Amino acid sequence: MTFLAVALPLVFVCYRSGWTEFLRRKMWLPRLEWRTRRRRADDRPAAVGGTSTEEAPAGDTPREPGTGAHPPEAAEVPPSEAKAGALRTERPSIMDWLLAAASLAVLVYPLAAIDDFRDRGSGAALTELDITAGLALTVLLLEAVRRTVGMTLSVICVIFLFYAYYGSWLPIDWTIGHRGFDLGQIVSQLYTGTEGFFGVPMQVAASYIILFTIYGAVLDYSGASRFFIDLSFAAFRRSRSAPGRTVATAGFLLGTVSGSGVATTVSLGSVAWPVLRRAGYPQEPAGGILAASGIGAILSPPTLGAAAFIIAEYLRVSYLEVLLYATIPTLLYYLGIFLAIEIDSRRFGTHAVQIDAPRAGRLLLRFGYHFSSLILIVVLMALDRSAYQAVVIATAVAFGLSFLDPRHRMGPKRLGQALANGALGVLPVTAVCAAAGIIVGVITQTGLGLNLSAIIVDFAAGNLILTTLMSAVAVMLLGLAVPVTASFIIAAVIIGPALTALGVTQAEAYMFVFYYAVLSEVSPPTALSAVAAAAITGGNTYRTMMMAWRYTLPAFLVPFAFVLTPNGQALLGQGPFGTVLLMAAVSAVAVAALAMATGGPAGWFERVLACVAAVLLLFLEPAPIVAGLAVLAVAAAVHLVRRRRRDPA
Repeated sequence: MTFLAVALPLVFVCYRSGWTEFLRRKMWLPRLEWRTRRRRADDRPAAVGGTSTEEAPAGDTPREPGTGAHPPEAAEVPPSEAKAGALRTERPSIMDWLLAAASLAVLVYPLAAIDDFRDRGSGAALTELDITAGLALTVLLLEAVRRTVGMTLSVICVIFLFYAYYGSWLPIDWTIGHRGFDLGQIVSQLYTGTEGFFGVPMQVAASYIILFTIYGAVLDYSGASRFFIDLSFAAFRRSRSAPGRTVATAGFLLGTVSGSGVATTVSLGSVAWPVLRRAGYPQEPAGGILAASGIGAILSPPTLGAAAFIIAEYLRVSYLEVLLYATIPTLLYYLGIFLAIEIDSRRFGTHAVQIDAPRAGRLLLRFGYHFSSLILIVVLMALDRSAYQAVVIATAVAFGLSFLDPRHRMGPKRLGQALANGALGVLPVTAVCAAAGIIVGVITQTGLGLNLSAIIVDFAAGNLILTTLMSAVAVMLLGLAVPVTASFIIAAVIIGPALTALGVTQAEAYMFVFYYAVLSEVSPPTALSAVAAAAITGGNTYRTMMMAWRYTLPAFLVPFAFVLTPNGQALLGQGPFGTVLLMAAVSAVAVAALAMATGGPAGWFERVLACVAAVLLLFLEPAPIVAGLAVLAVAAAVHLVRRRRRDPA
């Protein structure tokens, strides 16, 4: 509650509502410009046709409500809009300050007598002031979410609130019907309970996400981002596939700083797209590489995304264990990208690009210390230090090491900028976590989660494969509407029980939901990372989405392996070491077969065989593995025969 009392007012101070600018441009400004032009026309001598026209100044495109934010993500605002509206929207308005004060008041009010407040929420009737404050906080959170991540999540929250209040109006024979709850009961659940605004997601945001975000900002300001990009370009110099592999590697390294798929895509694209263009990559494949590399930031240790901290809290395990879960899937993900890049470099006839960068060895000797804080996080957690302690120590180390580079020494001014940037970066996540508490609270109060899980299981007739397919589609559809963190939280309480009811472990269920929540950022028709990449390359948005989907295909299929098969838990690092290695190797062969099926030089028949082989291999059982290897061998043999017939020399 204390953390939200600090963060929520900052949202209203730092993010503009967009309404003032929208109304000014839609209503007042057009009238003023029309009158000005009319007066100027009356004052001028008549032109040869009796009329005088004047074009509207550039940059007068109206700004839609809810898109007036100007924290770090402001780079996504088109330059024309930013130029036209920056001077009028940077400073908070009186209404922004009033909303900030109101949010502070409704969150400080319970803290004044927290024990009495808890007692009222746990059994005694809430006062009218409690209900008023709770309703006010609900409205303020909906507005904060609209400002930070858009209208969609706010609308979904409102729908759930209506469902909680008017649930008794639903037919009694409907599975999702319930007795209905009054305002006092709803406010008690959300405002005073532990499954509403201040549930696990908010606890994780206050304990871990804010610290890791600040750590990423300090690492960035210490020069690590520049070093990671330079090192990636230096590592792959003289081959036709080097530019693509460089982008994939840079995306992985930058993800340790950013932790955001879209942010990594944008940061990477501004540097890497000119190199990909010089190498001969068409716009859409280049955009697909950028999007796939950017989204890997959320899937990859050691930082992962915000949802990974929530997984650790839900499972009551250390964050290091969640990193272990993600290690093999991450390796398979990047193996798929590298193989696809290798295939496309031949298909598109790309060539090596001469890049003016120091040698990799020299960079490592001079700036390799930037890896030390990342390694330190893992080492400290392996030594049973908490993630909280590990990231605080790593942040201090990153700050101290910045003085080794005169260009990035973090003096008071630069340190303040890093801390401010980190704090601003956590505001959208905080708003999302608090708003997701509305949905989770309603689902828990009404029993909707268990009811929907039962519906999924019943519809699939208890079949695990069909249940998993339905769950994957549901999580992706949810992810198209709301951010990754929110979609994971919602799906975890609805989809998770449906999978565990059929024998899937909690770790497998949560990781399955996590991967599909993340992959929504490269899934048509929205695919935010692909849209950002297409905007950078100038390619067709839909074709860029499809290319990104192709590059990330292993990440779509591998989660099925650790849900559907007994040996699948080995892909999460669970089980005997030999089994883990064997299953990882089999999955790597399956990923190679997928690369052949989706983009290789083979004919359609070999591609079909390769696709069948990949599916069989991902069952990770002895009989399917043998069958998959046999089918893959047939595909390779057919391809070689056809190639020799085509090129007898």
